[in-house]
Amino acid sequence: MLKRTSFYASALLLTLAGLALPALADNAPAASGDTLKKIKARGELVCGVHPARHGFASIDSKGNWEGLDVDFCRALAAAVLGDAKKVRFTPLSTAQRFPAIQSGEVDVLSRNITASLTRDVSLGLNFAPPNFYTGTGFMVRANSGVKKIEDLDGATVCITPGSSTEQNVAQIFASRHLHYTPVVIENNKEYVAAYLAGRCDAIARDKVALPGVKNFDAENPDEHQILPGIYSKEPLAMAVRKGDDQWFDIVKWVVYATFNAEELKVNQANVEEQLKSADPDVQGLLGVTGDFGNKLGLDNKWVFNLVKQVGNYGDIYNRHFGPKSAEPLDRDLNNLWTDGGLLYGLPIR
Repeated sequence: MLKRTSFYASALLLTLAGLALPALADNAPAASGDTLKKIKARGELVCGVHPARHGFASIDSKGNWEGLDVDFCRALAAAVLGDAKKVRFTPLSTAQRFPAIQSGEVDVLSRNITASLTRDVSLGLNFAPPNFYTGTGFMVRANSGVKKIEDLDGATVCITPGSSTEQNVAQIFASRHLHYTPVVIENNKEYVAAYLAGRCDAIARDKVALPGVKNFDAENPDEHQILPGIYSKEPLAMAVRKGDDQWFDIVKWVVYATFNAEELKVNQANVEEQLKSADPDVQGLLGVTGDFGNKLGLDNKWVFNLVKQVGNYGDIYNRHFGPKSAEPLDRDLNNLWTDGGLLYGLPIR
């Protein structure tokens, strides 16, 4: 009888211990991964960006980086280091981008990268949630007589090598039994210049980038027209190396935080006032309650810092593509799910 009592007592202790462990784990700070350690020791985030894509990553007349991808780098720096200015931007060509993240030259890629199965499983990358949805588009000269894709049969098309656009163009023409001659140029400026100089009949790239070519690169925007239609799925997302789950979690949740802040109507202009909100979701988001930052290995004010210094998703989008921007663009699929779009932030709770 004594042995049976001892057995049940031991079993009870093990059961109680098992119940206690998850609670302890929930309150334990995340173990610092190698990437986070390096960034904190360095005192800055190294972010790989496009060399020159209007609206996403480009250098303004004062020598400052600007664009949606640039702002997501800054939001990440604000969350991790408490200062959105602590970013070193590394411009990368199409050929340079993946080796740069694989080798550790950059901490994260925020560079118009389409998330796809092959890239996810074959390149050693993890993709954060898409922060921009677009697709392949084409631009031609207005006097070319080209009104639709079928009119490009036999055309020369400027594209960049190694990009998803290069593959998409091949599939688009093959599926329609059309012929074309690719003019493949790696350097972004030379690639755009080749089209503007008449070396190709059309230029192909993510459709969202074509207004920048038309309005900023072309001497006379009216001489060019963007063909109707989007011809592929291009969910653009930040990417990190596989093998550091903590860093992947941080990048992923920074993206979700920008979505959730907009959904909860917490923006750059009112975030300080929202610290007094009685809404428990807002309190948790801004670190008034809970320890969600600690779970990531960050300060609990990580979301407050990124919204205050950079903004929620709507702030970022409107800065570069809103009605008052240089390239107004309907949000369409880039609306929140509550407004008919695809942006859905997993709950921070």
